[in-house]
Amino acid sequence: MATTKKRINITADTDIELALRFSARRDKMPVATKAAELLRVALSIEEDLRLADIARSREKEVVKYIRHESAWR
Repeated sequence: MATTKKRINITADTDIELALRFSARRDKMPVATKAAELLRVALSIEEDLRLADIARSREKEVVKYIRHESAWR
C-alpha cells in the first residue's frame, strides 16, 4: 500500500545510530518511527526557542499600562 509520508535519507554517526537503535528497541518500535518521533520533538523545541527569541525582541523596558475597563470599551 502506498503511503503519503515522505522519506528522508539521513547519514548518522555510529554513536547516534546506536543510541537511536537502543531507544527504538527500548520503546518497542521501528528505528524509523523512533527517528521521526525524535525529529518531531526536536522541531517543537526549535520552534519554542524561535518564538522565545521573538518574544524577547518585543519586550520593552518602559511599558504603558492601561486599565482593564479602558481596554474593553
